[in-house]
Amino acid sequence: MERVRPQGNPPTRKVVAPWADALFATLAQGAAWLTLSLLVGILVSLLFGAAPAIEKYGLSFLWTSDWDPVQEKFGGLVMIYGTLTTSLIALVIAVPVSFGIAVFLTELSPSWLKRPLGIAVELLAAVPSIVYGMWGLLVFGPILATYVQQPLQSLLSGVPYLGALVSGPPVGIGILSAGIILAIMIIPFIASVMRDVFEVTPPMLKESAYGLGATTWEVVSRVVLPYTKTGVMGGVMLGLGRALGETMAVTFVIGNMNQLNSLSVFEAANSITSALANEFAEAGEGLHQASLIYLGLVLFFITFVVLACSKVLLARLKKSEGARA
Repeated sequence: MERVRPQGNPPTRKVVAPWADALFATLAQGAAWLTLSLLVGILVSLLFGAAPAIEKYGLSFLWTSDWDPVQEKFGGLVMIYGTLTTSLIALVIAVPVSFGIAVFLTELSPSWLKRPLGIAVELLAAVPSIVYGMWGLLVFGPILATYVQQPLQSLLSGVPYLGALVSGPPVGIGILSAGIILAIMIIPFIASVMRDVFEVTPPMLKESAYGLGATTWEVVSRVVLPYTKTGVMGGVMLGLGRALGETMAVTFVIGNMNQLNSLSVFEAANSITSALANEFAEAGEGLHQASLIYLGLVLFFITFVVLACSKVLLARLKKSEGARA
């Protein structure tokens, strides 16, 4: 039997030089160490800048509400309260809306609507934050005051506790307005992540559930969510981090007033980011500037704690994957 020779030359394998592989590994490791060094550098610079305020106030800065640059009395409770409250309101509003958008795009939407609607949701993330702030101040604020606050004040007038939550002049700026604007801003991030993780659910699992007679809600709650819970929590934490660090939009609509006399969600308040944006450029060297940097350090710590808790939660969720619900 005649042996058939292969036609043409066999493909040659390109050998990468050992130095190139070593260079790539060094550059990758250097990038990782650079990121860690930048994080440590930011933390150290914040500590040095806030040192005078830390020496004078210590941890009492966290629960003191006085903020008087003239008499050099500073406390960060008002800003911390405003930051946490607006972020919480934003999450309460944004998570259900984002979940509904993701479920509609992956399970209920007709095919011709999925792509344009998904693009429209993602385009909301491209709108500059200052535009959201201007829209909130000039358009949304008056609507909120006229059609929400005033009717609620008439309805709850004289009711203990509930009446105090809606008290205040109907001007449309305050904690609730800032929280709603933040919710609108973080919805694209959470909805996009939820949609992407919902789409990675194996179709066989969903089709099997539908074949057994499950409704759409049962498929989503008992099949899709247990399979993608880690990604869903990651999207929620991404939105929370965005809400905590937002500056310009909050500065426009929160009112920038250092007061805790009323717990009304319609009262003007302040946040860490808005205080830094408004006062840092005019703060003189000394205790005022150090107190502002101390606020930045507190915001850094809050963000770090949130991300650390999210990592722990995600690790626990990932560990329990595959367990019977």
